[in-house]
Amino acid sequence: MSGAVLAARRSPGFAASTLLAVRLAWRQLWSEKARLASAIAGVMFACVLVFMQLGFRAALFDSATALIAAMRGDLFLMHPLTTASFRSEPLPRVRAWQVLALPEVERTVPIYLAQATWRNPETGTRRAIQLVGVDTDAGVVDFPGLEPLLDRLKRADTMAFDQRSRPEFGPVAQMLAERGPFEVQVGNRDMEVVGLIEIGPSFGADGNIVLSDVNFRRVVKERQLSSIDLVAIRLRPGADVLAAQARLRALLPPDVMVLTQAELTAHERSYWEDTTPIGFIFSFGSLMGLVVGMVIVYQILFSDIAGHLKEYATLKAMGYSNFYLAQVVLGAALILAVAGFIPGFVVSALLYDVIGSATFLPLSMDVPRATTVFLMIFTMCGVAGLLAMRKLRDANPADMF
Repeated sequence: MSGAVLAARRSPGFAASTLLAVRLAWRQLWSEKARLASAIAGVMFACVLVFMQLGFRAALFDSATALIAAMRGDLFLMHPLTTASFRSEPLPRVRAWQVLALPEVERTVPIYLAQATWRNPETGTRRAIQLVGVDTDAGVVDFPGLEPLLDRLKRADTMAFDQRSRPEFGPVAQMLAERGPFEVQVGNRDMEVVGLIEIGPSFGADGNIVLSDVNFRRVVKERQLSSIDLVAIRLRPGADVLAAQARLRALLPPDVMVLTQAELTAHERSYWEDTTPIGFIFSFGSLMGLVVGMVIVYQILFSDIAGHLKEYATLKAMGYSNFYLAQVVLGAALILAVAGFIPGFVVSALLYDVIGSATFLPLSMDVPRATTVFLMIFTMCGVAGLLAMRKLRDANPADMF
């Protein structure tokens, strides 16, 4: 029997060879426990940093689009110069009635958005708050807790307060539970808080109140009756949304945009992602975390290879290929990725709860984000391993013995 056949029989398969390489990598890492702990800490630091940056970025977009996501409409009208909901450009109210010329349109509902000052009922300090004015019978907004308050919001000078607003607005929920509806100053007008809803703060507004369109005009007296901020369009059952959108775009003048809810949400998200530096800052922070982690892992793997050059040279002299030695280095990178990701995931989940409670932002751990971060950490460690493998060139049996 030829030597080639014997070698083929004796050589392990790819899976067995990989497993053997990973076991050898683990033993090398475990032999230097202090160095292993430093590497795991570095990977965990990068993991936590990436988790926090991506979490803040997602919270930014989720909070910025929470108001839009709670609206119930098939199509929406908005002024082309509106950049975000908290700084809208008013459009002519007549556009809402022109839409009714299409037979597939069942109803149009104007929505008013503005910011006014809120006087803290406990301390008397003032703070800007977001106002959402809408016909309470139209059913185009669906905030948790709003439905039981619809009849009370029809009364003059009444409003619903967002209980997820920042605490700087005062203990509104506690005061409402202790004394029932009470008055607070919004703008220059006394308004009665009749109930609580849930929307949540965003980077554009620290708090929200919802009131009828009539009460909105009482608070924002400088707003002309002919100006509105958004129009929600309800189509008749069975109507083609995209076809109706195309017909409205052809019908209406260029001083108004016709958007689906998905497009309206994307427009709001685009402001924070492209127009402001916040989205770039979070993305850049994630990249820096990966770079720092990669440098740490590279240094650890490079030092490990340098400290075991004689062993690697011995393996080469015994007939092990460069590919097998590369498997050992990449196995060590995989071990560090997993060992650093697990504690990083746990720490990040705890930080999400703490920071979410402190900032009232929607920070929560989910499977897609955890998977994304693990793949990023794994790639980071893999690249560091590939860079460190260059040191294997020095493992020459002829030089070592």
